[in-house]
Amino acid sequence: MTVAMLLEQYVSLGIFLVAGVLSGLSYLAWYRERDRRMRVVTAGYAMFALYGLVVFLEYPLLPYLGARTVELLEHGSALLVLAGLLTFFVALTRD
Repeated sequence: MTVAMLLEQYVSLGIFLVAGVLSGLSYLAWYRERDRRMRVVTAGYAMFALYGLVVFLEYPLLPYLGARTVELLEHGSALLVLAGLLTFFVALTRD
């Protein structure tokens, strides 16, 4: 693996882990407070975590799924980032 590939792997693993932890903490806050906004924030962080997982698994899945499918998954998962950002916007603007 090249340095760029390793960098992508480590950064996406970091995104997965950090977003997963933040999603778990947001879920616990929602569970304790029952604030609907925290449930929305939990979903937003979960989308970021899923994006990190998809990008992290890109190279290990390459031999099994083929280059076209893996690239489609990776680039399509960017929609999760867009959806996560919109989710945070919804959480901020709700009363």
